[in-house]
Amino acid sequence: MKAAQANILNALVLIAAGIIGYFVLPTLEGSDGKQSLTALIPAAFGILFLALHKGLVAQNKIIAHAVVLLTFVLLIMCTSRFFKVDGWNEKKYIFLACIITNTVALIAFIGSFIEARKNRQKLNG
Repeated sequence: MKAAQANILNALVLIAAGIIGYFVLPTLEGSDGKQSLTALIPAAFGILFLALHKGLVAQNKIIAHAVVLLTFVLLIMCTSRFFKVDGWNEKKYIFLACIITNTVALIAFIGSFIEARKNRQKLNG
């Protein structure tokens, strides 16, 4: 999977996770019914990743590195929250989906960086 495709996939999953976490989870049985603004953090990151997508496609190094850093930060955040959730419930599955797509995106980004370096080395001889 190319870095730009992985970024789109990750952004869409993050937006869906934020929307589900904010609007759907509070309505489920056994929930306290309170909406938490922190549930929208993944959606905010997803919207940011979509906004930066054009820079990724254009192979802007600064934007690419910023997206990688933000993806890594979000991966750490989701992983820490994943382990704090007791039992396998809807919230834990949402965090798992975010962890998977962030990991896939990071692997794609790193692969594209390695490929770009190899191409530069070929050009420079």
